Formats: sequence, C-alpha cells, structure tokens
Amino acid sequence: MSVRNLQMDPQSGEHTLRSADYRDRLVDWESRAASGGDFLERLLHRQDVRSVADVACGTGVTALGLARSGLTVTAADGSPHMVAKTREAADEQGVALADARVADWMRLDRDLGANRFDAVVCLGDAFSHLFESEARRDAVEAFYRTVRPGGLLILDHRNYDALLESGTGSRPYQSGQDVEAWPTALNRYLTRFEYRFRDGARFQRSMYPLRQDYVSHLLEDAGFVDVERFGDFQRPYNRLAARLIQQVGRKPRG
Repeated sequence: MSVRNLQMDPQSGEHTLRSADYRDRLVDWESRAASGGDFLERLLHRQDVRSVADVACGTGVTALGLARSGLTVTAADGSPHMVAKTREAADEQGVALADARVADWMRLDRDLGANRFDAVVCLGDAFSHLFESEARRDAVEAFYRTVRPGGLLILDHRNYDALLESGTGSRPYQSGQDVEAWPTALNRYLTRFEYRFRDGARFQRSMYPLRQDYVSHLLEDAGFVDVERFGDFQRPYNRLAARLIQQVGRKPRG
C-alpha cells in the first residue's frame, strides 16, 4: 500500500512498526487459504500468467506462495519494514523472488515498470486504506499501466456492503485465530476496527468502506474490461453473505 495515503494515527498506533509485526494475525491467512484453496494460483495459471507483482505484499505470505507455485514474483509494498519482512521470510524459506522493493501505488509503473507484468495483485483489503477518491483513481490507473496488454488486475476487499447494510457493528467481527475485531466507527465514509489480541495488544485501523459496485466501476473507468467478482473465492455468491470480495479485470490486448 502507498505510505503517503495511509492514515497515520499516533494515538491508536495504526501502521507503526509494532503493529506491522501483528499483520499476519490481523489477516487470518490460514483461514483464507482454507476457504480459497488454490483460487489465486489456479486463476493465474489458467490465464497463462508468468510474471506477477504483489503490490501489497505485507510480510510476503502471498508473494512467497505464488513464487513456490512456479511464478516469477515481484513483491512490493509502501512500507520498508514490510519489504524487509518479506525478504527475511524469503531467505528463511529458501524462496526466490524476482525482486522485493518499496513502491508507491501512485507511480507504480515508474517504480516497477510499465507494461511489465502479466498480473498485478492487491490483496488483504489493502486498497481500503486509500481515503481520497483521486488517490484510488490514480492508483488503479497506475496498476493499469503496469500490467501488460492482456494481463490481469486482481484486487480484493472486505465486504463493506454487508457491514453497512446488515448492521453487524454491535458484535465482534472475528479475524485471526487469536484476535477479535469490533467496528468502532461504521458509516459510508469510514470504517474503523479495534483489534484485541489474546496477548493484550490492541490496535485500531481505519479503512474506507469500498462498495462492490464502486470498485468494479473504478476498474472499468481505468480501462479494465470483463471485470468479474467473486465472493469468498466463489461465483455466484451472496452479495451480503461473503466476507471478502475478489474483483478481477483484464487489460485489453490492443
């Protein structure tokens, strides 16, 4: 994610180095893998993808998994700390990445290269950290310029439609195995969660509530075509029952 567009809150500790160490516990990667199976790998291999840029790599869980599946993977993040964590994990696990580097979403094609990748993936609800509509537009347009003609953008986000329309704010919203999350603010402009860990740590994270139709239109406005949606890696899906929404768009070949 692009550092310059993150909301930094010294009172809540959002996105500090310490909270970055809890990132894999905020996103329950084991649960995501169990529910999604090899959805991402199957999708990429089915589309004959060879090179991938994971532009919200975090600590490298997705990037390393894709590299192990035989893809050429560049891991990128707006946080130097996250990139360092990814490099450390790659070294420890003996996984070769094409590159791991800091990159700004707004200038992704300049940081990573224009028309370079068969696919750009932006996972873990990272895109919801952009609060300005112009920033979201500019980021998706930069994603578009980074993908080769015929290539894919795969972006996932929390199902904010369900949160806003079903009134789930009064009960815990479970995330990882050792963390519970409560919405402390929930409206059309802001969703803020407080994460409470079993070890006593607490963090707050603020996200922009991305509506499903809005994201699809954002991809289309940038030039992506044949935009498809999945709910919890399935299609068809219940619009208000899925926890996560995956959106897939293709850059035209010519």
